[in-house]
Amino acid sequence: MAVGYVDCRNWPRYNDALVRRGEIFLDLDALEEWDEELEGMNRGKEGASFRFPDGFIRLLGFIRHLFHLPYRQTEGFVEALSRYMEGLRVPDYTTLNKRVNRLNVSLGLDDVEDDEPLTISVDASGVKVANSGDWIRRVWRVRKGYLKIHIAVDVKSKQIIAMEVTCERTGDSRMFQPLVKAAMNSHPIRRVLADGAYDVKKLFDFLDYYSVDAGIKVRSNSVAKSRGSIARKQAVAEQLKNPEAWRDKHQYGYRWRAEGVFSCMKRSFGEHVTAKKFENMAREMLLKAAIYNLLTQMTAKAM
Repeated sequence: MAVGYVDCRNWPRYNDALVRRGEIFLDLDALEEWDEELEGMNRGKEGASFRFPDGFIRLLGFIRHLFHLPYRQTEGFVEALSRYMEGLRVPDYTTLNKRVNRLNVSLGLDDVEDDEPLTISVDASGVKVANSGDWIRRVWRVRKGYLKIHIAVDVKSKQIIAMEVTCERTGDSRMFQPLVKAAMNSHPIRRVLADGAYDVKKLFDFLDYYSVDAGIKVRSNSVAKSRGSIARKQAVAEQLKNPEAWRDKHQYGYRWRAEGVFSCMKRSFGEHVTAKKFENMAREMLLKAAIYNLLTQMTAKAM
């Protein structure tokens, strides 16, 4: 395994960081900037004015997903909190639903070197559309399908650099280029790691065009012939000649970072989405990714 990402933790500080994760549940910055943020949001707005700033709605969205609360229970949470915070206005659950589903959510990247080229791991995984109605679907043999989540993860910081949400019929390799391009828009990319699902000639050519090292595992029955892609031919020849040397050279062992992110997100937020419309499902997954990045940043500061 290549040297460079050795995991040497200060365990007391790491444990403290896990405890401090709870601080984001009562981050009062959103309340301190309430009036100023509302003034900016309502400046030049037509129609009814906003009553709640986006920062406060985003905080409630974080709390909702971390505690797996429906919107009505989230309203109850704020109602209880308002008893101890004078003047805190409580949004009703319908307002909360509309505002959360209209948030402009970013991944909130931090602790990622802007100048240092990154090594990213690309992978995809499925997420159930909803848990409700499972019994009816089993009785009537109705298949509801699932979402497919595509991510690009920085193997050093373990943060999600780019994400795409599609239906289950979208192949993994089809979203490879959009993910890598999105990552390139924010950070220089040195290497991309991916499993055999991304063994496609045009993807090797795409990375070669941008001078990005392709750490893509080829199929076991591959033949070292060009067949329209010199870049893939070189990768096949290298892997067939000495697979272990290829893995060490391209740091392929760090491809599991993406799988680890999926595992962490599903354990933290569940394996399904609660939204009903596709655009809201995509925004829900993006919000969960932003929460994951925030928690990862808090933990990394204790390392």
